[in-house]
Amino acid sequence: MSRKMLIALLGIMLVNPVAAAAAPAEQITNGGFEAGTAPWWWTGNAPASVVDGRLCAEVPGGTANPWDVIIGQNEIDLEAGTSYAFAFTASASAPVSIRANVQLADPPYTAELSQQVPLTTTATRVEYPFTSKVATAKAQVVFQIGANANPFTFCVDDVSLAGGTPPPPYIPDTGPRVRVNQSGYLPSSAKHATLVTTATQPVAWQLRKADGKVVARGTSKPQGIDPTSRQNTHVIDFGSPPVGKGYTLSADGETSVPFDIGGDFYQRLRTDSLAFFYHQRSGTPIDAAFAGASYARPAGHVGVAPNQGDTSVPCQPGVCDYRLDVRGGWYDAGDHGKYVVNGGISVAQLMSEFERVKHNPGAIGDGKLKIPEGRNGVPDILDEARWQLEFLLRMQVPAGKPYAGMAHHKIHDNEWTGLPLPPHQDPKLRELHPVSTAATLNVAATAAQCARLFGPYDRAFANKCLTAARQAWTAAKANPAIYASPSDGTGGGAYDDTNVTDEFYWAAAELYLTTGSREYRDAVVSSPLHTADIFTQEGFSWQSVAVLGRLDLATVPSGLPDRSRVRGSVIAGADKYLATARSQAYGVAYAPGDGMYAWGSNSQVLNNLVVLATGYDLTKRTAYRDAVLSGLDYLLGRNPLNLSYVTGYGERDAHNQHHRFWAHQLDPALPNPLAGSVAGGPNSSIQDPVAQDKLRGCAAAMCYIDDIGSWATNEVTINWNSALAWVAGFAAEQAEAQRCHSMRVE
Repeated sequence: MSRKMLIALLGIMLVNPVAAAAAPAEQITNGGFEAGTAPWWWTGNAPASVVDGRLCAEVPGGTANPWDVIIGQNEIDLEAGTSYAFAFTASASAPVSIRANVQLADPPYTAELSQQVPLTTTATRVEYPFTSKVATAKAQVVFQIGANANPFTFCVDDVSLAGGTPPPPYIPDTGPRVRVNQSGYLPSSAKHATLVTTATQPVAWQLRKADGKVVARGTSKPQGIDPTSRQNTHVIDFGSPPVGKGYTLSADGETSVPFDIGGDFYQRLRTDSLAFFYHQRSGTPIDAAFAGASYARPAGHVGVAPNQGDTSVPCQPGVCDYRLDVRGGWYDAGDHGKYVVNGGISVAQLMSEFERVKHNPGAIGDGKLKIPEGRNGVPDILDEARWQLEFLLRMQVPAGKPYAGMAHHKIHDNEWTGLPLPPHQDPKLRELHPVSTAATLNVAATAAQCARLFGPYDRAFANKCLTAARQAWTAAKANPAIYASPSDGTGGGAYDDTNVTDEFYWAAAELYLTTGSREYRDAVVSSPLHTADIFTQEGFSWQSVAVLGRLDLATVPSGLPDRSRVRGSVIAGADKYLATARSQAYGVAYAPGDGMYAWGSNSQVLNNLVVLATGYDLTKRTAYRDAVLSGLDYLLGRNPLNLSYVTGYGERDAHNQHHRFWAHQLDPALPNPLAGSVAGGPNSSIQDPVAQDKLRGCAAAMCYIDDIGSWATNEVTINWNSALAWVAGFAAEQAEAQRCHSMRVE
């Protein structure tokens, strides 16, 4: 709802409060499907999508019971003794009978309304009144559409359950008011917690070991109201306790969740965050031997029915006259799309993580990760990167065709699909979308980086990458202003970008660092971005990639004439983020100028931490290292919601991220996201219906809900996890260094 609409409604209520109070409340969210499919769900045998403004599903024939095929919505409030009207408009491609129920969402699924509904090919509006006999916040609306002999298409629209009172305001469960990194802290680094309290004077605190023994005490430092959360906060610095497990911190009558001092949690996070990419692979089975039985699945989009496949994909109508084999790569996010610009920054960060430690890759070296390519003589992180790189190269237009050497912007379904839907069950037509300059330069940059890193392991592949990078650069120079359409968002994200000066700078930087060519060096130093302050408070992202070039120019040896100035600019950027972290109640290096948290704010935090970590690499200044670890504190629980945004890390972790296969919240037979998956995090714009229903008016850092339907706050993406993997790798290295130092001292 827009602000103007809200003001208008408030005005009506003030003029006629009796009439406003008499209006029945609407219990259904997104009943008209204007906002897509969330929070609707369905059984896996009838994947649904929005078609011409209606939710439609292909229903199989021959099922035994009506409930063998279901479309539904949960979290419905009912009041005992209250009258309701359940209404909807529905049709079927052939005459059938379905059942429409309002019932309990858990066994024994007692129905408050169960209505047999005959349907024809003509969309018909029906309405069924009933009086609830129960009071519950856990009812559901379901359309049971099984038990019909033949397959058919079911479509529904304008679903309404009117009655009762509006749902109570959503109040998130933030747990104890003492917020800590729920995984733990490194022994020789700063250790801070945040206390949420009404107190304005210092408060006593105590740190206890797992056996209850007090090992440290002190008083908190008041910080005032945190504008990002509207909470009154204090900071607690609890010193340097000995290594141990199960510590708790108590203050103001509250006790934190347990956490460790020391341990291998950052080493595990490094490995888990990289495992995410194997699980997101397209075009190959996900093997239980590497992924575990719960996460194993058949190959997606290889042309095995019902998939139409990625091995011979046509363009959108009118875009091209050829088909491409674009199998492989990583699914971008919770959907099944593959996007060159998002894939570019993701694979670049994995390669940069390797390049940072390439002389001693350790835990990301050959045979260290759980992937099929282990022990092939190539570091495992490069094997994983190659899976994406080969896809990116396949997205280039072949020789002899218009725009040869350019890259298609993306490939995805021609219509949006809903949840749950494992990749191998996706029935939609796959399409190549037009080329773009941004996508082409992503190929140029990442293929150049590929050529630099794969040379010692596979010279032929490195040469192939370099040829593709040069071709992409030449094609982009010839077509410098072909932009993805912002309206091309059916079936997948638009990923539009009308300023590609940063992509040109990044691509030139990578090509220069790989080849030393004067052409690319001149492109670097002549770019206005080369001397600009590109370290914004918002952080870099797929749409703003100049920092990727700047960081590599600062850290990869070259003959760049002003390399010392470039290194100084990175240190200045780290200083900026350090100051930000010190100014924030929760110690996080993220403070957008407009006070609004972006979509994927957690990745913006992580990318700012990448800059801080690079500042540490250049200077060994411990303040930068501690600011990186403080940022991880925020992501792992020391935040206004007292929630670890990384699945599997912390007692209170996000685990219902938006994903079509990791969809346990909707289907208990499917898994939750695997450990090491980072949620997008607070998003002030709350674009999805779940967030809009629950979070309206939220403070910036509170605009998050751990619900699978909240794609605006709770999705996962490859470029968010690539940033997590990079930072986790840095933190793991610090943990290992501190452990080795401690052993030497002892």
